[in-house]
Amino acid sequence: MQCRFCKARLENVFIDLVNSPASNSFLTASQLNEPETFYPLKVYTCHECFLVQVDEYKKSEAIFDSNYVYFSSYSTSWLQHAKEYSDLMIKRFGYNQQSLVIEVASNDGYLLQYFKEKNIPVLGIEPTANTAAAAKEKGVESVIDFFGSKLASELVAKNIKADLLLGNNVLAHVPDIVDFVTGLKIILKETGVITMEFPHLMQLVDNNQFDTIYHEHFSYLSLYTVKQIFNSLALEIFDVEELTTHGGSLRIYAKHQHDATKKISENVSLRLKKEVGKGMMTLAYYDHFQQQALKVKLDITEFLIDQKRLGKKVAAYGAAAKGNTMLNYCGIKNDLIEFVVDANPHKQNKYLPASHIPVVNEQYLKNAQPEFVIIFPWNLKDEIIKQLHYIREWGGKFVVAVPHLQIIG
Repeated sequence: MQCRFCKARLENVFIDLVNSPASNSFLTASQLNEPETFYPLKVYTCHECFLVQVDEYKKSEAIFDSNYVYFSSYSTSWLQHAKEYSDLMIKRFGYNQQSLVIEVASNDGYLLQYFKEKNIPVLGIEPTANTAAAAKEKGVESVIDFFGSKLASELVAKNIKADLLLGNNVLAHVPDIVDFVTGLKIILKETGVITMEFPHLMQLVDNNQFDTIYHEHFSYLSLYTVKQIFNSLALEIFDVEELTTHGGSLRIYAKHQHDATKKISENVSLRLKKEVGKGMMTLAYYDHFQQQALKVKLDITEFLIDQKRLGKKVAAYGAAAKGNTMLNYCGIKNDLIEFVVDANPHKQNKYLPASHIPVVNEQYLKNAQPEFVIIFPWNLKDEIIKQLHYIREWGGKFVVAVPHLQIIG
């Protein structure tokens, strides 16, 4: 296997999570007795460019099909993040009715709706037809396709180019990251701005976020590696911010290298130094991740077995992809976790892949009154604890497994 960026031979295993179905391949009741397809989930570290990457066993076209169940608008904190982003961009760069904002992986229009409210023209690019349809209901037009150099060239031929080109949590999702960034370069106006947000590899390693690894994520990114990829295509990162979203993310700002209208912020060099100081350009930094994940596996399974022996009822909240990674790596089934609650109606009345845990609505939780609720999307822990505060009325407690087992009364 070769590195997706520098083509070096990949020999250093970052973590092996064994086999897993695609994280969002939810099942209907009629599918429970049918065979499921599992794919290897092994991640490598490139010793040349330090791009951490999974082999593409599960094709992206099969993951992002017409029945994709992830809709961004069901998280209130994510909507708030999107609104704050739109306000910041308008204030910083002065976008107006003559501008064009393009979002790659625009999902259900969760973000572009805020630019549209300010009468700023928008265009979404989204491969899943059902989420694009939801965006259209918000008045956000979308091109239903995968983004890359081919689509970018087709849009430019129609005189479509971006003043602001953004992508939140998409850079890690593309199997051909070089072609994707090539597309960004093609469709960006001469003085346009690219912003990309992605979970920071440093946070993943330091905080044991192994459950953010799944087949939809082809790459796990540092600023150092992303800067190399952008530079190789004559794009330059001129600013970077650290965000709290998704357990710790980076937002990069990029431009054409020949664009002299934007100064390079010292934030870029400062954050690169931070990565160097952590040792992220050495293989030793990545050596102990497997052992960290194993400890979580042992701790959470031991906890669940103990509660089962005591006759306690354990449920979960958030049918998130990260939850499926943890469940499948740990070998947890519906005999240890009775159900999982999710606010997204597209997931309700279905079953998690492999574990076959049923997905239910919040009223089911209120009726069942379990002693423990495991929060799978730990990045939304505070939001969820606030929302489900009432479980304390019957003595219920919250559980978080990552970065380590926590029981919150």
